[in-house]
Amino acid sequence: HGFDCFASLADLPEAPDAVIVAIPAEHVAAVIEQAGALGCGGAVVFAAGFSESREGEQHEAALVAAAAAHDLPVCGPNGNGIVSIASNFALWGDMVGPRDAGPVALVSQSGNVAVNAIASRRGLRLHTVVSCGNQAVLDAADYLEAFCELDGVRSVACYLEAEGDGARWCAALEACARADVAVTILKAGSSEAGAAAAQAHTGAVAGDQRVFQAMTEAAGAAWARDPHELLETAKALAVRGRGGLAAGVAVMTCSGGDSSVCADLAAEIGVSLPPLQPETIARLEELLPSAATAANPLDYTSLLWGDPGAIEGLVRALADDPGIGRVLVLYDQPDGLDGDAVESWAQAIEGVRAATDCPAQLVVCSTLPELMPDDVAASLIDDGIAALAGLQSGLQAIAELVKEPVAPERIAAIGAACQRAAASVSGGELEWLSEHDAKALLTTHALAVPEGRVASDQDDAVAALSQLGGRVAIKLSGTELRHKSELGALALDLRSEADVRSAYSRLSALPAAASASVFVEAMAEPGVEMIVAARTDAVVPALIVGLGGIWTELLSDAAVIPLPASASEVEAAIRGLRGAALLDGGRGGVKLAIGALAEFAAGIGELLLSDRLELIECNPVIVSERGAVAADALIARRT
Repeated sequence: HGFDCFASLADLPEAPDAVIVAIPAEHVAAVIEQAGALGCGGAVVFAAGFSESREGEQHEAALVAAAAAHDLPVCGPNGNGIVSIASNFALWGDMVGPRDAGPVALVSQSGNVAVNAIASRRGLRLHTVVSCGNQAVLDAADYLEAFCELDGVRSVACYLEAEGDGARWCAALEACARADVAVTILKAGSSEAGAAAAQAHTGAVAGDQRVFQAMTEAAGAAWARDPHELLETAKALAVRGRGGLAAGVAVMTCSGGDSSVCADLAAEIGVSLPPLQPETIARLEELLPSAATAANPLDYTSLLWGDPGAIEGLVRALADDPGIGRVLVLYDQPDGLDGDAVESWAQAIEGVRAATDCPAQLVVCSTLPELMPDDVAASLIDDGIAALAGLQSGLQAIAELVKEPVAPERIAAIGAACQRAAASVSGGELEWLSEHDAKALLTTHALAVPEGRVASDQDDAVAALSQLGGRVAIKLSGTELRHKSELGALALDLRSEADVRSAYSRLSALPAAASASVFVEAMAEPGVEMIVAARTDAVVPALIVGLGGIWTELLSDAAVIPLPASASEVEAAIRGLRGAALLDGGRGGVKLAIGALAEFAAGIGELLLSDRLELIECNPVIVSERGAVAADALIARRT
């Protein structure tokens, strides 16, 4: 083709902007060294055989060292590279031709997810695609932050297989929030809980995957469950950002069956389909045939299918309802139409296009993914209408559109807490406090615990019975004790001298007693048992509040809130639990002190950060009408 070829980078007359490295793994580090020494702009490494296999770990370490020596940015290894569709430029390890650019960028640790996204036909127009593979030098957070500086990017889709660094993610997500760039994340796989959390109940109910999801959602990112949902949500968020409108959604369809299915899915996903105002009902009834009923969802029947004027009127009536912020029109078009059929289907959607100046956001969604042709979706998006493929994923995307954007200051606070925590928990041995020492620390921070003390012998335990109100629990308390119930290392609701002596004698005979004290404590007031925990050994410091006691793992009903967190933020999370009705007077029960629980939990988060602890776990925290008190406590720190 008339281009000069050179045997090595050293033979080039000048430094290239980018180097593609497509050679066996064992030779890559040497080429990266040459590229850095020459002053190249960066490198893309296609080759596999690095840290994804044990044998390749040394090759990746050498690659990283060579890149670091020259501050050389490297994409990969074990990835497909970079495609800038907006610039018509590809550093890509697969075939890709020119195509229309759009507002959605994608970063993926999976090459195949990226390849399939480029090949997909859903009205998705991509701006830039990065397949970062093992992300040995640059990671997904680096690319995410860089996307914010590109003209034309309004939404980013991320496919991840590793959490990465929490502070870096917060910085990137904060940059996105400030640039008004939406983010959607699909995170595959799971990871081990931190050392302290794994030894407590916390690791089972809020492992690192849960904390990562909570961090990204608190920072304003949408969370997807599969690649289809990832791309549909990113596409929807690129048309119009989050929030800013009423939370209610109105649904239009010409099918009673679709209407019912949509209502059920919306309820399951949490999309509100509110009743329509009387004025809206009256306007709809003027347009609807007698066979139709004005309601939400609205089944306008097939009688209006080819009447653009009537469809426009229905859309405008729904959009003017004060409780409606988005109008969802269900529309299915088979691919490959020709002749009169093309005109017929175009007429069916023309009324929606004519109403784009209405006060609500318009969304068109097919019931099945394959019934939203690429050209139709792209033209709707060009008209400012979100076009989504598949009802389930479409409603999931709408659930994200309804949410209000997160303030960048909130994301910055999470990142700052992450940086402080990383400095405090790195290195050192993990040290556990005994229960009585842990509760003494809680008490100094005005966090409620039952009154109690260590008993030196049986007689002292009997004396404590009367001193503590006549109803006590006796426990072993030591630095090696985590789960007392499994060891039989506690006795509850003791009311007599005989009961106390018997319990003291039994607990003292346990093997664990050799390195533990006997702790006598007043019985807490009855109530609902919760778990309140906080940990710094995940991707960001996080607070966990959920239904607790011995059923914590089985129930798995917990909220995860990145720290710092105010009591009001914690209370909102508590009220979102599946079991929140147990606290709020459900089924004729009494209303318990949710506010006090939220204050207690927020205080646990503050203590974790202020005292540079690794884990606090209070399980159970007993919530009554009068307050919340920690009946048990674990605390771990690094020495």
